[in-house]
Amino acid sequence: MPTFLVSSFFLFLAFCSEGVSAGRTGVAVFGRTSAGGGATKRYAVIFDAGSSGSRVHVFCFDESLDLLPIGDELEFFLKIKPGLSAYASNPEEAANSLLPLLEKAEGVIPEDLRGKTPVRIGATAGLRLLGTETSEQILQAVRDLLQEKSSLNYKAEWVSILDGTQEGSYMWVAINFLLRNTGKPYAKTVGVVDLGGGSVQMAYAIPESNAANAPKIKNGTYVKELSLKGAKYYLYVHSYLNYGLLAARAEILKNVDPSGHFCVLKGFNGTYKYGGNTYDASAPPSGSSYSKCRRAIVKALKVYAPCEHRPCAFDGAWDGGGGAGQKNLYLASFFYDKAAQTGFINASAPTAEVKPSYFEEAAKRACKVSLEDAKTKYANVYADDLPYVCMDLVYQYVLLVDGFGTTDAMAKGHTGNPSEIWKVPPGICMALRKCHRGFVIGFQRRSCREIPLSSSH
Repeated sequence: MPTFLVSSFFLFLAFCSEGVSAGRTGVAVFGRTSAGGGATKRYAVIFDAGSSGSRVHVFCFDESLDLLPIGDELEFFLKIKPGLSAYASNPEEAANSLLPLLEKAEGVIPEDLRGKTPVRIGATAGLRLLGTETSEQILQAVRDLLQEKSSLNYKAEWVSILDGTQEGSYMWVAINFLLRNTGKPYAKTVGVVDLGGGSVQMAYAIPESNAANAPKIKNGTYVKELSLKGAKYYLYVHSYLNYGLLAARAEILKNVDPSGHFCVLKGFNGTYKYGGNTYDASAPPSGSSYSKCRRAIVKALKVYAPCEHRPCAFDGAWDGGGGAGQKNLYLASFFYDKAAQTGFINASAPTAEVKPSYFEEAAKRACKVSLEDAKTKYANVYADDLPYVCMDLVYQYVLLVDGFGTTDAMAKGHTGNPSEIWKVPPGICMALRKCHRGFVIGFQRRSCREIPLSSSH
């Protein structure tokens, strides 16, 4: 069974929902009409511009939009670090950081098809955090780059920022589509928690009664109405900006003990940079402490913020009310990365099931080691991330248990417990080398036209 990178699949869905439609003489494929006797191969290029790095995916399709191999794999994939948001003060440099990816992507596509191949760039929370003016300057620089240096089919509106609800809803659709849940009753679907660098999204299907009572929020909604394969879903989706893994580090480090921060591994004396700001990240002489780190993270997560519309998750946000659509949750992105890097899931296994407490157990182990010992114990963790391995694992546990209220017997102060078992799809994207911020699950190739998307909100 072929595998597919889910972190790019939701961008692929965006292309499908916007660019695939029936025509009188053929099928419009990403803006190009294919008549009955047309070419048998088409390509699409998708950039996933996340807060921790930029990635390019090249896909090849037949006329039915079934995926065709590129070499030995179902996609061409390449990534770079850092992300566009790291160049906040220099939009042109931000755009130019994509040039190596663009050149490699174009090299995969036959020359005679490049002008007919669409390229889309979807940026996420990293740019949202920069504010409208700065992010738009970067997006415009990227548009200028494509206009001047790319031979691909380009439209200005194809370079955009996905809002948080789009991120969450596309990921929910992607996973449930790949699990063949779309078209089934909402109770047969699974929920998704997608932990990126700048934001975290919770998405799950709720009953119509919950949707009818959903509170209103400024400039948005908690509920999206979707039609998928003949079934109607009310999707609770909320994006928590500033609570992605990388952004959360900054929030946590804002409150530092005079002796150092108890979430940082012993032996590290340095700073952490995020969003154009620098934070003191030195460890105390005694090193990191799980209990003290957890208290700091509960505070940073605003678990006890005023709750206007109950029940709440954290930071005062309504949690959707729970229900059958949340009984099984799939963890995405950094949840998978850290679990695999620290060794409490088997990255090569076809599936992995973990309780939230596994994150706590891993965090307690990590908080006991020094930076020097961690270099050996956590050899798969990136060097820049190593000082924060205690912080990251504690944060993930607190986010699941104290934030989203999904807990086993160790949790306090929360009543909802959709499931003790969290299913983490495997990261077997060719020996895991390509899965920096996502995970992959098997799926059978299907036509994009089988998953019509519509929204009434």
